[in-house]
Order: sequence, then C-alpha cells, then structure tokens
Amino acid sequence: MTEVVAALIWDKDKFMICQRPAHKARGLLWEFVGGKVEPGETKQQALIRECQEELAVTLDVANVFMDATHEYPDLTVHLTLFHATIREGVPQKLEHNDIRWITVGESDQYDFCPADEVILDKLKAEGE
Repeated sequence: MTEVVAALIWDKDKFMICQRPAHKARGLLWEFVGGKVEPGETKQQALIRECQEELAVTLDVANVFMDATHEYPDLTVHLTLFHATIREGVPQKLEHNDIRWITVGESDQYDFCPADEVILDKLKAEGE
C-alpha cells in the first residue's frame, strides 16, 4: 500500500484543486495537491515537500480532515488529507496542468480522481 498525503487549502469559501498532467496515471483528472510519503518522512513533512515541488508554496499543515483507502487497478493508496494554509508564495503550475479555486457546490463540474470522491462527499455533507 502506498502512503499518500494531500492538502485541503481554503481561501474564504473556496478550496484549491489541481489537474493532473496528461502524461501521468489518471491524467487530466482533478485532485487535491500532494503526493507520496518518502521513507523517513512524516506525513506532514511529505506534504510540505510536495507542495514546494509542485506549487512553489510553503504550507502550514494543521489537523487531519480525513483519510481513506482506495484501490486503483495499478496501486492501492492510503490517502491522508490535511487542513493546510499557504504561509508563503503564490501557487504556480510547476507540475499540474491547471489549478483552480472552487466552492464545494462547484465540485460536481470536475472529474476527480476516484480516491478523492469520499472526500468530496464529506465536504458536501458538512456544507449542508
């Protein structure tokens, strides 16, 4: 099982989503920014590193919003989603095809990675 971390970054009533590059697995699907935890890293350290590599921002990582396990045909991921805020920098598309800020109500307009569906369900439930 692959340990993966991601960030739920809010700006007022909108949260950040990123579109995967076309050439990667699950290309052009939308996701929360993050990536794999490397050996010797804490989940928080991995998330800070991934956001520096992918967005050129420094995060403050807060508590866990939720975690979920998902089986893809090519791998099984254990995803931990953290609340986070951008301490420094403006998000840049260093790795992603696109970056958007959306409301929970707009999330149905985007095709997300299957592992993120349970997160979106929880966000919708909490917004009602």
